[in-house]
Amino acid sequence: MQIASWNVNSIRTRLDHVLRWLDQSGVDLLALQETKVDDPLFPLEAFDSRGYAVSFHGQKSYNGVALISQHPLEDVRMGFLGELSADPETEKLSDQKRVISALVEGIRVVNLYVPNGSSLTSDKYDYKLSWLACLERYLQAARSRDEPLCVVGDFNIGPEARDLHDPERLSGGIMASDAERGALSKALGHDLKDAFRLFEAGTGHWSWWDYRSGAWNRDSGWRIDHIYLSGELQELALSCQIDKQERGREQPSDHAPVVVDLSWELEDELEEVDGNFMAD
Repeated sequence: MQIASWNVNSIRTRLDHVLRWLDQSGVDLLALQETKVDDPLFPLEAFDSRGYAVSFHGQKSYNGVALISQHPLEDVRMGFLGELSADPETEKLSDQKRVISALVEGIRVVNLYVPNGSSLTSDKYDYKLSWLACLERYLQAARSRDEPLCVVGDFNIGPEARDLHDPERLSGGIMASDAERGALSKALGHDLKDAFRLFEAGTGHWSWWDYRSGAWNRDSGWRIDHIYLSGELQELALSCQIDKQERGREQPSDHAPVVVDLSWELEDELEEVDGNFMAD
């Protein structure tokens, strides 16, 4: 089972890119961030016509998340309120559409678009830290059902120096501050592990290249798009890769897709096995 995460920086602008990539990659589930479209205007028909199950949680011009799946999306939960309906802090963080989750073939997939934070002196930075604190409570609630957990998205944080193209200059700044890193680590807890780092320990692997300052041409990137797996899924992970070539296309998103491959038996495969057994 392949699960992918991609900040597309406007689904309507990048629709052809997404459809072509889905056709070529054949992933089971694609989690999108920064769809930048109000729900009534989401290009649903383009995915419906290909047989995908789709759920989305968006707003005009900003933010927005979506799940596009070859398999049924069950128990879909929108926003932090999907897990924390009684949390008094959650309502304050609900205007921005940044969270969606669903059960896919028995795996709880949580799709996140973490706030950027703007700068260390901005009110948006304080908002980001509050948002990450809420994420900690959200993931604790999700764990209570004891479902295998896969948390994906654009986290807008480089967790370590090796995730930054220029760590000496960038460490301590926005998206690489101790407070952001600590808040994310606390939210993830001890059980959720970075799937990419299960396979690749080195630096030089980026998922985001700023549109400005020729970052792509200089390969001056950050690894801020992540996939985190709970313990049982870590043991089933076969690979985790960044599809860097997508960033080099004409009118690309500034992010590349990240894909994890899991040795997870799908329900239709199990039914086929059961059918063969019965036929014998």
